[in-house]
Amino acid sequence: MYAKETGGDGSCMFFLKGNRERERYYLLPGQGGPAARRKQQRFLKWAVVACLVFCALMALVMYLFNQARPF
Repeated sequence: MYAKETGGDGSCMFFLKGNRERERYYLLPGQGGPAARRKQQRFLKWAVVACLVFCALMALVMYLFNQARPF
């Protein structure tokens, strides 16, 4: 009954119709496994550092503009 409902190849008829060979992709070195996780972790750390530096600069600019405002 399951094979009849899914088209006989085990794939769901709603999501995976068509040729699976066309949808295949190949991983290059550094795109999978522990190397990819290290790369993502490094990217995340540098993104957080860049965000903190940018926020600190914006806070400094706002502080300086607020100090220079005459009353």
